[in-house]
Amino acid sequence: MKVTVVGAGNVGATCANVIAHKELVTEVVLLDIKQGISEGKALDIWQTSGINNYDTRVVGVTNDYSRTAGSEVVVITSGLPRKPVMSRDDLISTNAEIVKSVTENVVKHSPDAILIIVSNPLDVMSYCAYVNSKLPSTKVMGMAGILDTARYRAFLADAINCSPKDINAMLLGGHGDTMVPLPRYTSVSGIPVDELIDEATLNAIVERTKKGGGELVSLMGTSAWYAPGAAAAQMVESILRDQKRIFPVCAWLQGEYGLKDIYLGVPVILGRKGIEKIIELKLNKDEMKLLTDSAKSVKEVMDVFDNLNKK
Repeated sequence: MKVTVVGAGNVGATCANVIAHKELVTEVVLLDIKQGISEGKALDIWQTSGINNYDTRVVGVTNDYSRTAGSEVVVITSGLPRKPVMSRDDLISTNAEIVKSVTENVVKHSPDAILIIVSNPLDVMSYCAYVNSKLPSTKVMGMAGILDTARYRAFLADAINCSPKDINAMLLGGHGDTMVPLPRYTSVSGIPVDELIDEATLNAIVERTKKGGGELVSLMGTSAWYAPGAAAAQMVESILRDQKRIFPVCAWLQGEYGLKDIYLGVPVILGRKGIEKIIELKLNKDEMKLLTDSAKSVKEVMDVFDNLNKK
């Protein structure tokens, strides 16, 4: 079995590294457009195999999609970060062209692959890949909710002074400031989180989670890569091992939660066929309003993409 990761930047290389260590497939192909980058990082990862005791082959290639043929899952991390001089529309236009080209090349060589999109803006790039791949929506999804939930769980673990392993949490909506963490669906070993932490602290953690990516950028001067790469790898694992894990992922909605024709973060069952079921939570009035507001924000960005395509 083979998995391809397109984009050998920090996120893509981390994702490839985690997949290799988990021994999910016989080969991981790391592809980039910059000569030598993917080859070098793949070689570096492969040279840890004897130290960390795994035998998944990691191969780096420069812009040669023929080497990705037969991939069962393809993770797309390609794209440019937003620069100070770039407008939102500029970023969408630039990254949409990149994701479009990558998607078309990937599907040409691996028509049965499941696509996981990590490129930003995440929600609209998932939509871009769906439109250009012409694959069923169950096989095209975005990685965001797992990352956002992981940040939420990490912050809670610090505040409660417990293991993040014991925290179960759910989060909906777009990837960004309008995401919707759900304290009502958060528990620690079955104990409702509000029995272990006061309301003010919990609300502060929710707000910190919404700005989790920005916090890291302010600290490092660049976006995160360890957690995003590991989150994408966790999705790959659930698919290839048919684990049917329930994860929040960016999925194409067709009436769920009263929303239609939009890519948005919702809980799904993730297995060998991709998104096997979208789970509709029974949200209260306030939660539903937050999700609707998040959807409006995402739809505005999707409309920018649609208008660019009409020009």
